[in-house]
Amino acid sequence: MFLTNHDMVDLIDFRHELHRHPEISGEEEQTARRVLAFLAPMKPDRILTGLGGHGIAAVFEGAEPGPTLLLRAELDALPIEEKSEAAYRSTVPGKGHLCGHDGHSTILLAVGLSLSRQPPKRGRVVLLFQPAEETGAGAAAVIADSRFAEISPNLAFSLHNLPGLPLGRVALTDGPVNCASRGMKIRLLGKAAHASLPETGRSPMMAMARLMPALTALSASAPPDRGFRLATVTHAVLGEQAFGIAPGAGEIWVTLRTMVDDRMAELCAEAEQLARQAAISDGLELAISYDDVFLHCENAPEAVAHLARALDAEGIPHDGGDLPMRASEDFGRFRALAPAAMFFLGSGETHPALHNPDYDFPDELIGIGARVFRRVVQNILG
Repeated sequence: MFLTNHDMVDLIDFRHELHRHPEISGEEEQTARRVLAFLAPMKPDRILTGLGGHGIAAVFEGAEPGPTLLLRAELDALPIEEKSEAAYRSTVPGKGHLCGHDGHSTILLAVGLSLSRQPPKRGRVVLLFQPAEETGAGAAAVIADSRFAEISPNLAFSLHNLPGLPLGRVALTDGPVNCASRGMKIRLLGKAAHASLPETGRSPMMAMARLMPALTALSASAPPDRGFRLATVTHAVLGEQAFGIAPGAGEIWVTLRTMVDDRMAELCAEAEQLARQAAISDGLELAISYDDVFLHCENAPEAVAHLARALDAEGIPHDGGDLPMRASEDFGRFRALAPAAMFFLGSGETHPALHNPDYDFPDELIGIGARVFRRVVQNILG
């Protein structure tokens, strides 16, 4: 056992400290400072800070040349109010660690403790604490940072906890495991009018009423079919909050989701065409923009084999589970750089779902996740 009971107490206390002070995507400054303070006594051979925003990379070097392994966790929390009776519940109104990134970061710190005591024999391990995963912006920003070239990996690994899966059991498979997605904003602009004379204006109301069901009708199939696609209207606003004004503007937000990247352009084109038709038919101006762009995650067979070998060595049960997932994850961007794979660590069959206000990361997973990563390092780098 490479973690002592004292280590586990410190790690759990640290996880609870992160949980009390959640910071959402792009705002993880204090989270990064806490991670750095915990890392400092481990004396990594190198630490990069401010990577792609508030990202941190801790590098542990082996004595001999060899490949670079990247292990990634996330720093950001969610803009959701936590509903919990835990003593360490969020102290920040409207924000909470309701996806488990506090636990994922703690797992990486546990690996760092082990590496500080027994560095790899060869190559190097990069522990990446990535910002802004929830918006899909973080991985792209880290990779675009000029300093990332200095730590570019030969293999990349990550994990995510998964409610609904028995506690400590792992879902792992090669091929697609998370969908591509992006947020599409459709703005329709007409002309406001006095509510007593709506005919003197151009309201987007009817266009929006037609467009929302038309967008959702673009959905087709289900995972693991590579033709799977889903359009989900997530937000809509019409006019002003006033009784005296007939609306002159409206906005629809829709999340577009496909099993693989090469189907996304087609779905976007069809959604844009529907928006254009709705605008033209009602004499409205149209503006379209995109946010929260995620590439699909695809596990490389080579990287999956390394994870499976580590799981077997640690006696951790695993199978393909219900993969691939509909949800998105921006770890998918790392597959363009090196063979990459993510495994999914069960949080319990009845555990509250991710992004639910009563979700909390199970502390029991800290040791399990760290054991898997440490075994991968030992198997590859010695």
